[in-house]
Formats: sequence, structure tokens, C-alpha cells
Amino acid sequence: MPNLDMARWVLLAQEPPSAPSPIFMFLPLVAIGLLFFFMVLRPQRREQADRLATLANLKKNDHVLLNCGIFGVVTNVRPDSEEVTIRVDESSNTKLRITRGSIARVIVDDSSASVETGTTS
Repeated sequence: MPNLDMARWVLLAQEPPSAPSPIFMFLPLVAIGLLFFFMVLRPQRREQADRLATLANLKKNDHVLLNCGIFGVVTNVRPDSEEVTIRVDESSNTKLRITRGSIARVIVDDSSASVETGTTS
């Protein structure tokens, strides 16, 4: 029986397991937050800055696509306001006054880009 008493004393003599530090408990949460920032928020901000720069550099004769799916050509840009005039029909010269925010993207003409680079398509 002395061995049994010795085993009991050995177990009692050991220190109880300590709880992890609160810093180590929040470390995964901080890592997830940083991952979210670099994977989602940062690219979204960059894309928004590019879009605002594109809309600020809008000029006459740019081909645009509106959010509603209408294609048009910019005929007048008012730099002091958000209003842009586009032509949507060549034959009847139909024009629309829109806001800059309703422009989804500026369409780049592939034929002019291929002429500049010297390639043909």
C-alpha cells in the first residue's frame, strides 16, 4: 500500500493546470479581424477610389454604361455639379441628363487600344 499513498501524494503535489492568458484567448479574434480587413475592406476601398477617380475624369465622347443597362455617349459634363448629359440614340439625337453616380462604368473601345499597341483583332 505504500505505493498507492505515494501516487496520491504525487497527484496532489502537482500544480493545477493554469487558465490561458486573456491575451491568448483574443489572439484568434484579432487575427480574424485583420484577415477580414486585408481580404475584404481594403480591396473594396481601393475599388471605390478607382471608381471615384474614373467618374471625376469623365469627359466628352466617353462611352458609358449606366446602372440600368443603358449605353450612351457623354455629350456634356458639368464639373461643378453631379449632372452629366449623355446621348443614347444617334438617329434621333435623344439625350438624357443623369447623375455621375448612375454611371456603372466607362467603356474602353478595344479598337483604339489595339491601334495604339500595334495589334489587330
